[in-house]
Amino acid sequence: MGVLLNTLLMPNKQSVIFAIKGVVAMALSLYIAMFLNLDRPYWALVSAVFLQIRPESGLVIEKGICQIVGTLVGGIVGITILQWFMPYPELAIGCLALWLGINSGMGAMVRRTNFIYLFAMAGITACLIVLLVMVSPATASSQTIFAVAQARVSEIIVGAICAALVSKLVFPMQVKDGLRAHARHVINQTLSYLNLELDPNGSHDGRHQHVDTILESIAAMSDDQSAVVYEGPDGPGQSRAASQISNKTLSLLAMIQIFGRLQRNHPDLIGEYLAEMLADMRDSFKRMEETNDYNECYKQAQSLRRRQLVYSNQACDLTPLQSRLMKVSLELSADLVMILKGYNALISAVPVRLNAPTQKSYKDPLVGLVTGGRTMLVFLVGAGLWIGTGSTAVLMMMILPVIFSIMLARLPMTILMIVLQRLLVGVMIAVPVAVFYGLNLLAQSSGDYEILVMVLAGPYFFGLMALANRATMPYGLGFCIPFTILISPSNDMSRAFSVDYTLSNSLSIFVGVTVLYWMFKMITGPGLQLMQYRLLRATKQDLSEIMNHPSPEHWFNARMGDRLLRIATYDKSMAARTRDITELALTGLNLGHVSVRLRRMVGSVVDENLQQGLENWQNALAEAFMQCSKGQFSSQFNKACNDLLTQLRFYPLLPGQYEIVEGMCERLTMTFERLTQTIADNQTHISD
Repeated sequence: MGVLLNTLLMPNKQSVIFAIKGVVAMALSLYIAMFLNLDRPYWALVSAVFLQIRPESGLVIEKGICQIVGTLVGGIVGITILQWFMPYPELAIGCLALWLGINSGMGAMVRRTNFIYLFAMAGITACLIVLLVMVSPATASSQTIFAVAQARVSEIIVGAICAALVSKLVFPMQVKDGLRAHARHVINQTLSYLNLELDPNGSHDGRHQHVDTILESIAAMSDDQSAVVYEGPDGPGQSRAASQISNKTLSLLAMIQIFGRLQRNHPDLIGEYLAEMLADMRDSFKRMEETNDYNECYKQAQSLRRRQLVYSNQACDLTPLQSRLMKVSLELSADLVMILKGYNALISAVPVRLNAPTQKSYKDPLVGLVTGGRTMLVFLVGAGLWIGTGSTAVLMMMILPVIFSIMLARLPMTILMIVLQRLLVGVMIAVPVAVFYGLNLLAQSSGDYEILVMVLAGPYFFGLMALANRATMPYGLGFCIPFTILISPSNDMSRAFSVDYTLSNSLSIFVGVTVLYWMFKMITGPGLQLMQYRLLRATKQDLSEIMNHPSPEHWFNARMGDRLLRIATYDKSMAARTRDITELALTGLNLGHVSVRLRRMVGSVVDENLQQGLENWQNALAEAFMQCSKGQFSSQFNKACNDLLTQLRFYPLLPGQYEIVEGMCERLTMTFERLTQTIADNQTHISD
């Protein structure tokens, strides 16, 4: 509450601008809805409020498109349900619950908020149409069904269009500015992490904090990059540049841990040449981190790569492991140069030739099933109360909680509980403001549009200022939506001046959000250990299939980004925060890259026999990864490595390539042995 009061009483410039734009968008949507004489213009206001959550033009346009598409789909489904099941209300309610569950489950399997919002609108539009027709079944007909559907769809689309126009024309904010900020943060944190990973005295917690921050920033950048395409002709190129930065950053994370782990666990295997090069790399990363000039940073990265080439050419008497690590260092600096080129393209609209795929959301059917079932249960609780009481006010229990259930389902449980608590506080603030301020003043007015705007602008302004701050956003959302529904601004305000009507709706909204809170408490979804296991199993599957794709490295990076973030989040929430599973997941990222590099190295000599050997090695690698998560070492991997090396002796590889492959196998074996022992020891300690 202290943050809320500080936001309202001492707002910053961005919050004030955000609130002004929101009030203008809502006033415009209300005017158009009233001018068109729509039945419930306040739904246009609700639509406009939801589009204000992220004010950047590209995001608002994208969300508006998602809202319109979802609304049209929901309208068609709502009409279909009524057309077939109007004489059978129980079946209609059941079909509606199933539709809401499907949309909730689908929304849980996408990452971007705007796409989640599409599923929310598809579900809730059908809900509005069906319920508002069923309130008066005696007057229901094909004509009234179509009229209700047309009105609901029109109201929501009016709000979406008005919010998008205001966002684009009034104090416009752009996604690309935030995208550049995310990219800078990703690069700075990555350079800091590279330096820390090569520091023999770097802390375990410090490394993981950096990894967590990098993954969160990559996720934020990935969420925004789809919307930048709506901000002009440079948008698609900037989106590709952001993808390149995300993709290559994951490649750096996969490679740098090799050197860090070797320094910490096997310093005797490094050797003179490699030790000198690692010290030079660390100094270079530190200098790049300290500079604020892109050109200087880029020059230092290029200079580092040239020095690495010198180290590699001058080195002699290297072990197979050291030869492989020399090669890895060159790959690392090449990826760092590509990241900096991507950032340059992002800030200067330079065309991006590399078309790296965007980060893919991890889709778990079990999560979708649990989320969909929870939303269905929330809806059916409201439906049961509606059927039992016959009160139209109970309809709010079947609408707002369902929207929140779909939109908030992807939040971590600890954050979700806080958000729902703050939503309830916002609802409690909205009720007295609506009853004693809004309705009291409006009852003494003529009900004209001008009076409506003058009375409502103040509460909306403060509510939107709360909505502008991430920490206070739930308060703002919990205030603005119920306040709009309780006031119900329209051409005919007679219903809104009924205190009984207002209080019963207030109670319905409050009870509905409370029910949602306890539903999330009781149905928490799959446990952390089960989710970690499913994430690791999905990684194992990708390791087995990685070479079946035309761009395996990009494909693997795109799928691992969200997966790594989820594993790190679950690992932090575990009682014993050893972060072993995060270490294993980062190892899995590296295993994919090793697989790709091995295939590229021997690709020119592969025949049918060698192809079978490579596939056996790949499957053994994936199985060893999964066994490692259980604290068990897979002897089959050693056998697969020996068989592959035996086969490769009879093929004409380039000079030094056989030694590099041998070094790969040696390094992977050491990694599996170390992680297996660490995980087994920690599991024993936890069980004791």
